[in-house]
Amino acid sequence: MNHIVRFSLLTLLLSVVVTFFPQSALAAPAFQMPFPCGQVWEGQTRTNHNPQNSVDLNRADDLGDPVVASAAGKVTTVRDLGSTSYGKYVVIDHGSGWTTLYAHLNAFSVSVGQSVSQGQKIGTVGSSGGSTGPHLHYEQRLNGSPQKIVWNGSQIYYFGTKNYTSKNSCSTGGVIGTVNTNSGVSVNVRSGPGTNYAIVGSVADGQKVTIKCQKRGETVTGTYGTSNLWDYIGTGYISDTYVYTGSDGQVAPTCS
Repeated sequence: MNHIVRFSLLTLLLSVVVTFFPQSALAAPAFQMPFPCGQVWEGQTRTNHNPQNSVDLNRADDLGDPVVASAAGKVTTVRDLGSTSYGKYVVIDHGSGWTTLYAHLNAFSVSVGQSVSQGQKIGTVGSSGGSTGPHLHYEQRLNGSPQKIVWNGSQIYYFGTKNYTSKNSCSTGGVIGTVNTNSGVSVNVRSGPGTNYAIVGSVADGQKVTIKCQKRGETVTGTYGTSNLWDYIGTGYISDTYVYTGSDGQVAPTCS
């Protein structure tokens, strides 16, 4: 009889735990800010925001800045609502009922059904839809219901304005990018940050690369433009092309 009572109590206790801590909530991804490592953005939350738990993210001259995935997942929505509501927006499914939404984009970098890694570029900051100026509207949803946003294990500030520094992909040091010269030809990969360094390989126009880190150097003129950034891709520096990477040019951790 005692064994039966203990079994019943254990069953009841497990039922209570499952009730208060549903499996989907326990499986929340390790969300990070939707911007490259090291960037600082101002986040604003307010009680009259729709939905209330969303956040608007701004910084100076942010039009066209890269927006990246908060966590790995699969793209389920790439849609343009024109001049209303979210305008151009992307939704990523992270599993266990969790999704993230990125709205008012200027351009898309992904398509429906595409798998993305954390830190991978999905679009650029814009002012599409019902927006009065460039910013990113961002949401985290559980089973379709907007949740209070958590980045790097900590809930953001409600309600008001606060600056946040992105930790997205800082530990792995890898950001997915695409070489784009609009020329149809390959660009040189060099052994160091400058066009005077030896050529150690090439990257085809349109090829996706993983940028390990970025090293800032003197402004130089390469084959396809002028830049003061050197994108290190693990095998060398792409120093013969200019790639716009945002108002501060930082899309990956700084090379040590």
